[in-house]
Amino acid sequence: MTSLPDGPSQTPITADTVLRYHHCWMRRDLDGVMALYHPDVEYHDFFQNRVLDYSELRDYVRVCLPHQDGEDIVHGDRIRVDGCTAFIQYQVTVRGGEGLVAFHASEAITVKDGLIWRVNEYATLVQQNVKGTRPSGPRPATSRLGLSPRQLRTMAQDLEHYFQRQRPYLDPELDLQRVAKESGYSRNQISYLLNQVLGQSFYRYVNQARLHHLLGRLDSTTASATVDELAFNAGFNSLSAFYKCFREHTGLSPKAYVKQISLRART
Repeated sequence: MTSLPDGPSQTPITADTVLRYHHCWMRRDLDGVMALYHPDVEYHDFFQNRVLDYSELRDYVRVCLPHQDGEDIVHGDRIRVDGCTAFIQYQVTVRGGEGLVAFHASEAITVKDGLIWRVNEYATLVQQNVKGTRPSGPRPATSRLGLSPRQLRTMAQDLEHYFQRQRPYLDPELDLQRVAKESGYSRNQISYLLNQVLGQSFYRYVNQARLHHLLGRLDSTTASATVDELAFNAGFNSLSAFYKCFREHTGLSPKAYVKQISLRART
């Protein structure tokens, strides 16, 4: 059993190391994070039931790091330090389509020789707010997919950016295989994110993207096509699916929605 320096004299060393580690994460500094890991580091991700060593951590951290400022990691408490161990609590929010979930996560970090020697990371799905769906269980199983909560957040953002930039939903024949190929994720990973985490089917997610595209056209004063024509142009291949999606999202029929827009325009 490895003996670690501990006690009050170790506390400031641990605090300094973990604070630098935390700042590197927030600055998206991959090299800075990796420089703070001990060569014998073990990273225990209990959400995935997985242990990573130093050789595996670079790819793991690269995927988990925030991609841009303002991403939804909210720290729930200050960093607490006791001897050679520090504790961090935070919340990871995952958004996609109409889905919104949150993971509560915590890390117990052990410092040795001024470097991160052990990380025990725990996460639990604690909140789900998806229109028209029931909450899932308290902890979806992800070990076989290799996805941490932070990776799920990044994946949801990548998927949303792919839909916004390439607009694949305009193709009425769009399927999961094509989305997986073009987004860089596997079919199983996308299905897990949508079905088990965000609580919506692939086709619901796609139809929501089509609907937002159509609503943008309806709100434009230059839109001259009928609502049904706009629906087909947005990628809907069934008017019944379109009417159902429209009413679920707006609470109105397309006719009533258009009338409401006209009334607003005249006032």
